[in-house]
Amino acid sequence: MDFFDKIGKVAIGSRLRMLSELITEDSAKIYNLYGIDFQPKWFPVYYILAEGTANTITSIAKEIGHSHPSVSKIISEMVKAGLVTEKSDSKDGRRNVVSLSGKGNEVTLKIHDQYKDIDSAIEDMLKQSTHNLWKALAEWEFLLEQKSLLRRVTEQQKLRESSNVTIIDFEQKYLDAFINLNTEWISKYFKMEESDYKALNNAEEYILNNGGHILVALYKDEPLGVCALIKYPEDDYDFELAKMAVSPKAQGKNIGSLLGAAVIEKAKSLGAKKLYLESNTILKPAINLYHKLGFVKIPERPTPYERCNIQMELTL
Repeated sequence: MDFFDKIGKVAIGSRLRMLSELITEDSAKIYNLYGIDFQPKWFPVYYILAEGTANTITSIAKEIGHSHPSVSKIISEMVKAGLVTEKSDSKDGRRNVVSLSGKGNEVTLKIHDQYKDIDSAIEDMLKQSTHNLWKALAEWEFLLEQKSLLRRVTEQQKLRESSNVTIIDFEQKYLDAFINLNTEWISKYFKMEESDYKALNNAEEYILNNGGHILVALYKDEPLGVCALIKYPEDDYDFELAKMAVSPKAQGKNIGSLLGAAVIEKAKSLGAKKLYLESNTILKPAINLYHKLGFVKIPERPTPYERCNIQMELTL
């Protein structure tokens, strides 16, 4: 196993597959040892049927955690081998039920000694091993049910990519990025409105010179995300979180979350007590982000944007 020691945990799939193939190869030989003409992959289906009741393919698939097509294929193979019979359900002719044939029941008579010997052999291996593989498998299955390997890797990817992201205060050289990133995402989902042009084309006068702030997210020094704190004209709120836009190139880099958290910290540093934002519910990732940041939906308020169908607030 020098190769796997060298390459490490990234080859876990290959190593498990090799272990599975090794055990499956021996399993086929073990059936032959006991004079049973049987394929190892049939065993879960056989075991359910050996309990003595006829079953539908759907119920078997649910019981053993396999897909319906997979069980259907196994049943076909077992029918061909003469181990299983398949016939229409007397209560519902639209579905078939399967049960062990006479030949299948003969396997049941032979296999009990095999069960005992396999159990003893595995138990002997567990006693010789430092780690209990059987318990470890149960643990891993539980952990992967809670959070898949894909999701775990995705989270690690975001953490790694996030380390290359820097959030800075606005500088004049990032004005084009502020305009272009916002224009890009608004035009993708909606249409540019008068209030958009007002905020973007006059960002310094409308936002910065009016007590507001703009933050820029740099990924390896490239501006890929922006967000503004616009001074709110009424006493209800201190600032509006607005004009958040992230480049499609930045997907998976967690820039939206980093920007949102940075903007909230900026508002706190300015003594703000309450933030406001407007959005649209078709932007599900954005709405989920706002909820994650602590924003909650509020009753409808007057808005200059046609596209706005949800308004939210955050008490700091």
